[in-house]
Amino acid sequence: MSEIQSSESWISKPWIGFDTETTGISPTQDRLVTAAITSWTDGTLGTAQTWLVNPGVPIPDRATAVHGITTEYAHEHGADPATALNEINDALAQHLSQNAAVVIFNAGYDLTLLEADSRRNGVAPLSQRVGTIAPVLDPLVLDRALVRFRKGRRTLSDLCMAYGVEISANAHNADADVAMTLALMARIMQQHPQLQGMSATEITQFQRESHEAWAEDFERYLRSQGKDSHISRIWF
Repeated sequence: MSEIQSSESWISKPWIGFDTETTGISPTQDRLVTAAITSWTDGTLGTAQTWLVNPGVPIPDRATAVHGITTEYAHEHGADPATALNEINDALAQHLSQNAAVVIFNAGYDLTLLEADSRRNGVAPLSQRVGTIAPVLDPLVLDRALVRFRKGRRTLSDLCMAYGVEISANAHNADADVAMTLALMARIMQQHPQLQGMSATEITQFQRESHEAWAEDFERYLRSQGKDSHISRIWF
């Protein structure tokens, strides 16, 4: 099969978007609170599948301030984490087994957290179910690579504004963020058509190399400002 045929096989298939809200900012130490998976077919957004999880630990106030879920609410209404994590991994694995793309903003965070929290709860992680996790499309990594000198921040909302995607009034809810991420990815593909000529393997490798180059450059900049910092070269 040629590279062009291979690239068509994943581009022409429906995408799904994935997003999490968690107890904090450490992907290896913090835990899942909410998650959403939504399909995207020819520009049409599907119905979100969502999870509310009892993380089994207190949710810090600073995390609640972002996503609105309190410890008490998650304890009362949240699912058992092992059950939810197994369902999430199953859904992602089924989609990836069809060589169809998963779209995740800042995928390094969400996929690392999913892996760590799955292992913590005795659930087979996504990497064990599918081997190589691909194709994954990460609008953050792609924009950093394709628009290197963009001014300002590159949050999901910032990039949505830059690409003309409407910002949801419910931003920071996992299902709203998934919808924004999918629309953003579609705009990036339109504005940077060279991505459409890549196979699933090529676009995954491009993002890995792009993240590594960005991490090296940004770390060099931080150190030039007197900040002793290390940024992981590994995308996920």
